[in-house]
Amino acid sequence: MNETTPDLSEAGTDAAQQVPEADEAQAETASSAESTSSPAPDHEAAPAAGAVSGAGEAVDADDAEEQDAESAEERLRRLEEEGDIAADYLEELLDIADLDGDIDIDVDGDRASVEIRGADQLARLNRPKGELLDALQELARLAVQTRTGHRSRLMLDIGGFRAEHKGDLEQLAATAIAEAKESGAAVPLRAMNPFERKVVHDVAKREGLRSESDGDGKSRHVVIYPAS
Repeated sequence: MNETTPDLSEAGTDAAQQVPEADEAQAETASSAESTSSPAPDHEAAPAAGAVSGAGEAVDADDAEEQDAESAEERLRRLEEEGDIAADYLEELLDIADLDGDIDIDVDGDRASVEIRGADQLARLNRPKGELLDALQELARLAVQTRTGHRSRLMLDIGGFRAEHKGDLEQLAATAIAEAKESGAAVPLRAMNPFERKVVHDVAKREGLRSESDGDGKSRHVVIYPAS
């Protein structure tokens, strides 16, 4: 690889060791808000293809579809580029640390997804709480931002840790939801990072219950409310 590892200052390195809150907090807020939002009135719906625009020109359906396709294609290219940049950066880190591991790149919804596989020593260091994973994910995001100038919402995994942890979180959320339904009272969960809170919000939304994040910093947690 011809790219060099981004030069991070001491302050930047300290910041990289913190779990990113801002961008994922927006995602979890949107997830919880969607469960209580109502459909937009008919008069607010987007104009149908072929309708007359404000300039008096008809919107051609084929042109609209082509624009949408181009937009989706550009977005896919951007996310793939983020994955490539992050993978190159992480591969350099593995080489420096003399650690083995293969890197898989994918696009998952609205974000790039990168997973380090076969790095057994790294996977052991990451357990039990995934703190190393959070730090490496932030470093990878900073590497992407250095190259592109834009903040990335890239998701990193090491040896399937997030996938495994997600199943545990979904079970925890299901238990809290059952308790909220039975007791009719709000059920607070333990403190969680943004990824964990997002998983819980998604489960609550799927079950038709309202959930909100409460608290600050490391004490931030999800509260699940019974159906009104």
